[in-house]
Amino acid sequence: MPDSTRAFLLGPLLKGVSRSFYLTLRVLPIGMRDPIGLAYLLARAADTIADTSLIAPAQRLELLLALRDQVNGVAVDSAPFQRIAAELADQQAQSDEKLLLESLSPALDVLSQLSESDRQAVRAIVTTLTEGMEFDLRTFPDERSGQIAALREYDELDRYTYLVAGCVGEFWTTMTYAHMPGTLKEQPDTMTQRGVRFGKALQMTNVLRDCGKDLRIGRCYLPQSMLERHALSARDLLQPANSLRARPLLGELLRKSLDHFRAALDYTLAIPASAVRLRLACLWPILIGLDTLLLLADNDAWLDPAKVSKVTRHRVYRIIGSSLLLVPSNALLRNAINSRIARIETRL
Repeated sequence: MPDSTRAFLLGPLLKGVSRSFYLTLRVLPIGMRDPIGLAYLLARAADTIADTSLIAPAQRLELLLALRDQVNGVAVDSAPFQRIAAELADQQAQSDEKLLLESLSPALDVLSQLSESDRQAVRAIVTTLTEGMEFDLRTFPDERSGQIAALREYDELDRYTYLVAGCVGEFWTTMTYAHMPGTLKEQPDTMTQRGVRFGKALQMTNVLRDCGKDLRIGRCYLPQSMLERHALSARDLLQPANSLRARPLLGELLRKSLDHFRAALDYTLAIPASAVRLRLACLWPILIGLDTLLLLADNDAWLDPAKVSKVTRHRVYRIIGSSLLLVPSNALLRNAINSRIARIETRL
């Protein structure tokens, strides 16, 4: 594959479809960028397939599984890529998403050029992430059906957050040990467990932030058992006026999220201050995630999709700027994160 094609895929195309993640990727040590960037591209393509609501869920699932087979080298026929491009690409309103789907074949060529260990790691993370997307397609009704379904127990939500994000922390840790040997002083098992919880923290944040929007496409990630304990149903959550009534449930899930963020802090502090890029890549999503939870804790209409608790782009840039002062110091870094956690807890 020409270097120019590889550079385009992991440069302009990745930037076009990854938004804020691209900032994190660019600050990573060079050796980690290609496998992590490629894994993101393939997962984003899979997510686009899974989320294209103009295509029936059964058909999306078929295409998703076909892509998984291609990533894992199970199938070598190029027909699935042609089908994906023909059936999905024209449904995309954003040109970057369309281009991504049309670039799957060269992306798989890049995958084949990775080292054996990196290739297997990318295949494993994309497989797990697509299992999370498969779970969505099999668990929830068609977005246009007007129906709604909720997860049953918290363990189901916990498993889901692993499939769609916790596994990313696992993968990230694997890449760190592979490309920055000797950097992490903790045992791999300890760091892997913390990495999983790091990912879960970020996904729990997404679940709570996007609850109002997800409910309107028939998906309630807040478990039925917890809803019932608070005398609520999934349909009750469709009414923004019930935001205050559902606040005790929000508080319970925020506390679980904060526990995961404490593990994310431990993960970040285990990275030596000399590994500035790696620390920054971990610090940014923690600070942005906690600021999002703070907005949620202050949002009396958190179930209203028109009043989503989202950190502004200006605030993101401020976080990035201020983080440069925090990252060399364990004490300052710990204080910045713990003070945010404390502010959220005072609102619960």
